[in-house]
Amino acid sequence: MKHSVEEITLKNGAKGLLIDIPGASVMSTRIQFRAGMMYAKKKDVYEIPHLVEHLAFGANGKFKDEQAFEAEFTKNGAYHNAWTSDISVCYETECADFEWERIMDLQRVSICEPHFNEEELKSEKANVRSELTGYMNDYYRLLWPRVQQAVGEDILALPERLETIRNIELKDIREHYRRTHTAKNMLFIIAGRIKGRKHKIIKLLNEWDLKEGEKFAIPQTYLHSSEAVSIRRKDASNITFGFSLVTPRHLSPNEVFAMNCLNHILNGTTNSKIFGAARKRGLVYGMGSSIASNASSSYWDFDGEVNIENAEALFDLIQVELMKTLNGEILDIDFLAAKSYALGRFQMGAQTVGQIADYYAEGYFTNETIDKYDDAPNLIKGVDKFKMIELAREFAGSGIKGFAAVSSTDKAFISTLETRLNF
Repeated sequence: MKHSVEEITLKNGAKGLLIDIPGASVMSTRIQFRAGMMYAKKKDVYEIPHLVEHLAFGANGKFKDEQAFEAEFTKNGAYHNAWTSDISVCYETECADFEWERIMDLQRVSICEPHFNEEELKSEKANVRSELTGYMNDYYRLLWPRVQQAVGEDILALPERLETIRNIELKDIREHYRRTHTAKNMLFIIAGRIKGRKHKIIKLLNEWDLKEGEKFAIPQTYLHSSEAVSIRRKDASNITFGFSLVTPRHLSPNEVFAMNCLNHILNGTTNSKIFGAARKRGLVYGMGSSIASNASSSYWDFDGEVNIENAEALFDLIQVELMKTLNGEILDIDFLAAKSYALGRFQMGAQTVGQIADYYAEGYFTNETIDKYDDAPNLIKGVDKFKMIELAREFAGSGIKGFAAVSSTDKAFISTLETRLNF
């Protein structure tokens, strides 16, 4: 979808992007605060940001409770959601174009005028506890925080997070909200039909009653390697694993595209070098790899599930193919096919207003960078095979690696698998 992007700064210091999409029938918004788990005042109330996010759709300046707010918000089909991460609390809405102004006002009320109360806090503590308990049965959600801890990230794992819920009181919720939900600590993205409405949108945003506050920095962490983490589950019938190779810097957009091409070569399809070969040999039903880059570090992640009897053979295969990559043994035909695939996926990635907003959110909410969508095809075409190999060598040579697995096997076997990954 054709669009244009403009960055604006409000009178109160909040910054954001207005993305004009001519003819759009939908308006989509993202409101982000650096208010995630890393900004909880103490570790024993770590889950505060998650509860603040849940309570944002509860009682507020216009509605007595969540049910009343929800009934009004959704009466014409509008949608809202929110999510919490280590860094962010982000509130999202999507609505039909004809009611964008009404929905923006409701979003203002929920963010600027929450009425936190004991009754809703009690309910949401139970809901968050239920949510996290459910995640305990999702082995990927269970293991990835342990990988993060293994490389030195200052976070809590799921069982530890559950323990903090009981410690959170209403005063903690109010303190965290006042400290983090401020104008200078806010970024936003509004996508839809902006032309002819820009001044009205800015006027409405300037009416948001938020304290000026301060822009929080993203905490820096010293990253390092550690031994493999084994999470024992007696009922685990196979091994669910994940490992990260980390480089302590942010990747540029063209570097991210390069690593995405490499991930496609290694794990993208049943014709790929690791996943495809493993499927052909009957070693694994599914596995993959991905790249993620935040403000100060980047992660090359691998994960999958493997039967115990196939695990050693799979990890030997991973080792062999990664060593081939590091030695530059990538065929031109595979490299060109990966670039062609990336171009096709790119063109499929901007079919909705929400997809366009999400594309810009990734860079803007992390580093306040604006990675123009129209620049992406040239970046993909410009990906250099030798630069891609150099990036892989950077990740493998950084000395920062984390590994975790959920299984019924003993730790010695999990450690043996980790030592097979010897780059």
